[in-house]
Amino acid sequence: MRRSLTDKQIIRLKTDIDRVFKAGKRKSLSCFKVYSAANGKSFSRFIVIPVRHYGNSVQRNHIRRQVKEIWRLNQEKVPAGFDYAIVVYPDSTLSYREKENLLLGLIEKSTPVHTMSHTE
Repeated sequence: MRRSLTDKQIIRLKTDIDRVFKAGKRKSLSCFKVYSAANGKSFSRFIVIPVRHYGNSVQRNHIRRQVKEIWRLNQEKVPAGFDYAIVVYPDSTLSYREKENLLLGLIEKSTPVHTMSHTE
């Protein structure tokens, strides 16, 4: 497994981001909101967006790194062919493992076709 994400795994273009928000299926909890839309590719991509009032830049970058690490370590559980926009809301009471479980559950629920594998 790669120790870092590839460039193709991260959504960069504004048109792609807008498409996920407009046409995507949405699921949310108190700390995450996940939008998902089919991308027609053989791999999945994502973008992490902390809300504007999520602490200072250090805290926003920290949560962005945490979510990217959750994605990197669990990418084999995420179905191929979808784009995900992960909006993060402040919740300092959650541990890393709790965030991981919540996020993976939301990704599964927001994926139009439930194709996630449950191997733990």
